Amino acid sequence: MNLIFDIAWTHVRARLRQTGVAVAGVATGVGFSIMMAALMQGSQDDFIRQLVNAMAHITVSDERRAPPPQPAERFYDAAEIHNLTPEARRRGIKNPLATMAALEPWLPGGIAPTVRVQAIIRYASHDVATAIVAIDPRREPLVSDLPKQMRGATLAALYRATNAIVIGDRLSEKIGARIGANITLQTSEGARLNAQVVGFFHTGVRQIDESTAYVLVKTGQILARQTGLINELRIRLRDPMAAREIATRVERETGYKSVSWEEAHEDLLSTFIIRNIIMYTVVGAILLVASFGTYNIISTITHEKARDIAIMKSLGLSEFTVRSIFVVEASIIGVAGAVAGFVLGYLLCLGLGSIEIKSPFLDSNHLPLAYSYLHYLLAGFVALASSVIAGYQPARKAARLHPVEIIRGAT
Repeated sequence: MNLIFDIAWTHVRARLRQTGVAVAGVATGVGFSIMMAALMQGSQDDFIRQLVNAMAHITVSDERRAPPPQPAERFYDAAEIHNLTPEARRRGIKNPLATMAALEPWLPGGIAPTVRVQAIIRYASHDVATAIVAIDPRREPLVSDLPKQMRGATLAALYRATNAIVIGDRLSEKIGARIGANITLQTSEGARLNAQVVGFFHTGVRQIDESTAYVLVKTGQILARQTGLINELRIRLRDPMAAREIATRVERETGYKSVSWEEAHEDLLSTFIIRNIIMYTVVGAILLVASFGTYNIISTITHEKARDIAIMKSLGLSEFTVRSIFVVEASIIGVAGAVAGFVLGYLLCLGLGSIEIKSPFLDSNHLPLAYSYLHYLLAGFVALASSVIAGYQPARKAARLHPVEIIRGAT
């Protein structure tokens, strides 16, 4: 084995220019594939992160996923009842505090009660439909990033004024309201009250920032005209990817409709499947082109060593030993190129990440990039595999020929 490695290392050092070109070809393919994978994966992760953080991971509403079965349907399989007018029932989740107490022991995350009301905000001749979310500021940090998204105040400001309200920064721009402004809230059921703006928030999701406002739970109950109303429980998990399974269990135990963030955005998330196919296709194409370049360079080097093969065979080296020499030589070039490509890819990612982008539609001034070891492993594996194949195939063909034919130039 030492002889094989010594001869391969001698070949690699003998022509540094060719070796450098081969290593540079491998490094270029690896580096740019890492950069593209980091860019596309980073943009997707950033979008999902904003999507997940903009809302609760699981929302338990006071609705039922299916109407309750009728007595006849319970006892007779042939019974089928349609077009029944559902009975009028009191809105809200029954015994919300008891429900929360039952979920908290096993729930891997936080839970908070909410009152959600649709209302019209009126200010300075502007009427804007808004989702009013009534919260408990003490529990809110358990289920959302709202405390970190506040602008100009903290959530504690909701306690400092009568009927205090926090609105999205884009909503404030739309209606022209500033901190301290008195606005009017009116619901379709006739509830009407004056509220004072005590702060703004910014989530980065335009739809939320221009159509959502937060008030205290008691203020939401006044707007809903129902004392003690809690019509929604919001849950945030330590692992957002477990939301679908946890939501199923919550719905089974409570009987109320529980919607995970994945279910709420199924249509949007399904597009990521196509996007991932595109991403891996682009990265694969870069690696494939780089592999062909690597194959051409290394196979050319192998063909140029044909006389060396004849000399080695005439000295008694077996076909296996000759093939192994060139496979080791190709592996050295592949490993060196992959390592150089790792450095190049990392530097390219740093360069892209340092580019400042100024746009009113972006919350971040820099491109989102994902630094994942999987990108490096995939690119390195393809580079090494293509290098080994490039060294093996020509050496296998040349090692089968008779040394005399090679020296005479029969090949």
